[in-house]
Amino acid sequence: MRAVDVIIKKRGGEPLTDAEISFFIEGFNRGEIPDYQAAAFAMAVFFKGMEPAETVSLTQAIVRSGHQLDLRDIAPVVADKHSTGGVGDKTTMVVAPLVAATGLPVGKMSGRGLGYFGGTVDKLETIPGFRAALSEEEFRQALAKVGLVVAGQSQDLAPADGKLYALRDVTGTVESLPLIASSIMSKKIAAGTNCIVLDVKYGKGAFMKNLEDATALAHAMVEIGHGVGRKVRAVLSSMEQPLGLAVGNSLEVKEAVETLQGRGPGDLVELALILGSQLLEMSGRSLNLTDARRKLEETLKSGAAFEKFKAFIAQQGGDISYLDDLSRFPLAAHREEFRSNRAGYIKSMDAETIGIAAYTLGAGRKVKTDAIDPAVGLILRKKVGDKVEVGDSLLEIHAQSQSQADSIKESLWQAYTFSDTPVQAPPLVDTII
Repeated sequence: MRAVDVIIKKRGGEPLTDAEISFFIEGFNRGEIPDYQAAAFAMAVFFKGMEPAETVSLTQAIVRSGHQLDLRDIAPVVADKHSTGGVGDKTTMVVAPLVAATGLPVGKMSGRGLGYFGGTVDKLETIPGFRAALSEEEFRQALAKVGLVVAGQSQDLAPADGKLYALRDVTGTVESLPLIASSIMSKKIAAGTNCIVLDVKYGKGAFMKNLEDATALAHAMVEIGHGVGRKVRAVLSSMEQPLGLAVGNSLEVKEAVETLQGRGPGDLVELALILGSQLLEMSGRSLNLTDARRKLEETLKSGAAFEKFKAFIAQQGGDISYLDDLSRFPLAAHREEFRSNRAGYIKSMDAETIGIAAYTLGAGRKVKTDAIDPAVGLILRKKVGDKVEVGDSLLEIHAQSQSQADSIKESLWQAYTFSDTPVQAPPLVDTII
């Protein structure tokens, strides 16, 4: 078998066999198939797509390229939650302790943020002492002891994905649905979890800009999961406006803590309950979604979810005094209200523009080695559907200087549209697959 023959076959739109896909991924991972042929393969997949069985085979081949965790000796069912990313998306920090507090272990490998999408690891690392770089043994110990662990992505898991993604990033093939789906699911499967809920975002502030593409990606990932014997569901949630009120790393940690203390914004609480309920029902810990939601609401009301979050942070070295006293988190040097110049109802908020504004302040990074400023960001005062008078604050800017704050104001004006008549907020969740 030759790599060029696999490329030509896929270029012609023919489905590849499991053996052909395995040969190509294994050869590429070992360095026997050069980057230029892997790039050609990615481009062929980009234009010709893959059938569901091919995507499953591709995912399994990527999983086999590295180490696979086996967590069955710790618990028969270990849950995971993955989001495709969005502005103000801090749901992992709420969903994971909510679910773990019911007794369902949650083990998550999480990445860092790029662009205006914040990464869960970046946010958690704003808590002094928190350590996400865990060995496999530390990961297993934390899961066994606390029932909740969130660690940085191990380089030993699905290494072929990292190599392939690096090529996709520079060859214009990132947006291929089979390649996106296999990239995400290979890491989930290699991490040893067997009950997965996917939060697939759509809208201006998401990677997938429209519901049609997000739905196709959700179906592809669910099919992969089922194809390898995992329980998987996908929740399609809107990112037309930011989730919650906080956008920025330590600001989002504080909002997650407030949510776990029963003081969170309604949309964040609702999405967390929806995602968590899917995990409890899939795992068999609840007979139905109504019972699952009731259990999660009880962990929130009783404080058990917050206590689980504190135990998890402490286990990974974090200073939990910051969670009990949020004023200990550093504040940006300059804070000011961004006030409306007109009255009416907020008709829309461009989440992407708001995310880019936070990124410009220093809340995001261009490459994974860039430093981020944990203190900067935005706190929303109004959201879609809210009534606004002239002079009302639309949001609060957290910057390190007046000039830095001034640099984003013009773009922020472009993020808002207004209506003279009442407007309904967009639906939070469209479909569950």
